[in-house]
Amino acid sequence: MKKIAVEPDRLTAGRLPPARLIASLAALLLLTTPLSACKRMPDDNDLRAETARAYPPASRPVSELAGNQWSTETARDKRGEAEEIMTAAGLEPGMTVADIGAGEGYYTVRLAEKVGTSGRVLAQDIDQGAIDRLAERVNRESLDNVSIKLGAPDDPRLPENSFDRIFLVHMYHEVREPYAFLSRLRSALLGKSGPNGAGEVIVVDVNRDVAQHGIPPKQLFCEFEAVGYELVGFMERPELGGYFARFRVKGPAILPENIVPCPYQRDSE
Repeated sequence: MKKIAVEPDRLTAGRLPPARLIASLAALLLLTTPLSACKRMPDDNDLRAETARAYPPASRPVSELAGNQWSTETARDKRGEAEEIMTAAGLEPGMTVADIGAGEGYYTVRLAEKVGTSGRVLAQDIDQGAIDRLAERVNRESLDNVSIKLGAPDDPRLPENSFDRIFLVHMYHEVREPYAFLSRLRSALLGKSGPNGAGEVIVVDVNRDVAQHGIPPKQLFCEFEAVGYELVGFMERPELGGYFARFRVKGPAILPENIVPCPYQRDSE
């Protein structure tokens, strides 16, 4: 019988013997392993600002920035919001105050009028665009007792021992690093030796979940207490758009490593 010549299979002719194939795969694995070992998935700490990492992270979610226009100024004035808040805060002519998260300047211009020419207002925001627009407004309205400063998400960057009142109006729920932020805010308040007594932080916010651009009062109280403040006044004012809280510094500053973060309290009751 005539033998039929069979050509080698082109797909298998170049294959290595099994032993050599295994050795080659092992060598390839050794070459690629160091490259993959150098890669590391980022953790939550990598996403935080370097300047905040000494402090505990927030245990609650943080509201996305909602813009700088919380409501129309005319509507807020009709409710008497600013006047009632400033009265409840004990604001007087000659005081030095800070408006943190000043935005378009609704409180800034009213604070400037309230403290008068003998007082001072520092308007701060972390949005450069808002700062620029506010500067134009301050110049346009000739507010000579107002100065403007760019802040940072974890640091209000306020001068030490300078303020009788610091206002955080409808912005605290957007603070991404509450423990770093509040710790650095402490030193800006005047102590009991100030001309108007102890300095205070004034918070106006809404009693609802953080995801809905508010913060439950229990969560607020806990975070302030965690870094050494005490609550000295609180009132619910839904007709003014939320609630009002006053805090003073209590005791010495708490070191970052000794701050006990608050659990996330979703209950707004």
